[in-house]
Amino acid sequence: MPQAISTDVVIVGAGPTGLMLASCLSKLGVGAVIVDGKSGPTRESRALVLQARTMEIYDQLGLVDRVLAQAEIASSIVPGFGKKSFAPVNLRRLATGVTPYPHLYVLEQSKNERLLVDHLREQGRDVRWNCELESIEEVAGNGVRVACRTSDGEALTITARYCVGADGSSSAVRRLTGVEFEGKTNEHTFYVLDATGVRGLQHGSINLRFGERDFLLTFPMDSTDHERLLGVVRTTDRTKVDEAVARDTLARAFGITYGTSVWFSTYRVHHRVARQFRSGPVFLAGDAAHVHSPVGAQGMNTGLQDAHNLAAKIADVVFGRAADAYLDRYEAERRPVARRLVSTTDTMFGVVTSDRLLARMIRRSFIPVFAPLAASIAPRLPGPSRIFEYLSQTRIHYWMSDEARQNARGRRGSVVGRRLPWNGDNFDSLRSMAWQVHAYGDVPAESVRELQLALALPILTFATTRNRKLASGMLYLVRPDGFVAAAATPDDAPATFAGALADPLRAG
Repeated sequence: MPQAISTDVVIVGAGPTGLMLASCLSKLGVGAVIVDGKSGPTRESRALVLQARTMEIYDQLGLVDRVLAQAEIASSIVPGFGKKSFAPVNLRRLATGVTPYPHLYVLEQSKNERLLVDHLREQGRDVRWNCELESIEEVAGNGVRVACRTSDGEALTITARYCVGADGSSSAVRRLTGVEFEGKTNEHTFYVLDATGVRGLQHGSINLRFGERDFLLTFPMDSTDHERLLGVVRTTDRTKVDEAVARDTLARAFGITYGTSVWFSTYRVHHRVARQFRSGPVFLAGDAAHVHSPVGAQGMNTGLQDAHNLAAKIADVVFGRAADAYLDRYEAERRPVARRLVSTTDTMFGVVTSDRLLARMIRRSFIPVFAPLAASIAPRLPGPSRIFEYLSQTRIHYWMSDEARQNARGRRGSVVGRRLPWNGDNFDSLRSMAWQVHAYGDVPAESVRELQLALALPILTFATTRNRKLASGMLYLVRPDGFVAAAATPDDAPATFAGALADPLRAG
């Protein structure tokens, strides 16, 4: 007899995105079952870098110390051209006042997955491995029915309120749901190589090298000479790209040699975004929703943040604090992020790989002259550098509602709609992953008490404002995912926050 399970959410795919979603739902108390056709976590290193925003999410889950214990920290990016390196760009200087995690953190995908799997087991949850998705059926008024089959032929039926496809770029969930994956595939072939005994790089840093016809991006895998190297080979025939070709390209174009390889693979770069991130009770997240070039080390981070955003919204709906329609905000918030990211990485990838004469002239003439100058000037710019904010994904903006977008006429605020600015002492409270109000500076105690009675939400007070974006005497309504939903003076806060809460928390 087929096994049958009922739960709140069924997650298809136990890669980083699916595991992060399951971990967030577990913290929020939402029932979830996660299935995957593989026999266990990924063994290859694959995606590598964790950005500051992702580290903040790991902090919310109480896992950041585990990440830091395993991660290799890259504190600088070293640009270069051909066989020559320029002065390093110090990330910590760029990140001053932005985040408690002012570096790039190299922790390969396989280690992220094992960390999250272990965390789920500690919470009494586990992945159903060797469980292949067969069908998804929408059940009128009752969510979805997902049929799976185990490797030994046993049938499993899962009935859930929602289904999330986190099953990669070849997503079966996306295919079964009929959602188009719009975009294109780049003509060139990328190689990825994990090597030891690497010579010709600045170790402990991320190296970004350009050439007239070549491109190279490297990441430190540990504190010695173990490096991840990514480059492009100009052929449409992947069968002609082997490790010998990559080794020759590295030596010829960049003067880089290595001893032995731990892993070598090739792939084509896709730039695609799903037309929808939601189709009824079915959602797409991570690579199932968007894929792009590895330039910028954004992919895994974007998927993890998809999961974090969606989990908080699902919890509000499952526990009756919001209507089902609130989940439409997931697509409204995360799809523009994916589209902008895909467009940006597509443009960057095109610039560094184009065979056109003008592009080659720019790479040959412009980069050797202006890249060292930019590397020297950027850390000296006043205030937090937007370069780091964009790279670290701490500058992402969401419109809190369609009405807010229309009223703003496209002008994005510096606080509302963004992740809460770091004040040095205000992130600990975010570990609750609950709606809350923050009061900064000179806010009357009586106003705080009245607001707490009116909203029935925790209110955290901070005596000083160390971040210039947080105004003294102001209050901020903060969502469970750490984004600011509204800001107001003490007099205006009751009405402003009640209005901001009306859509997500009191609808239906």
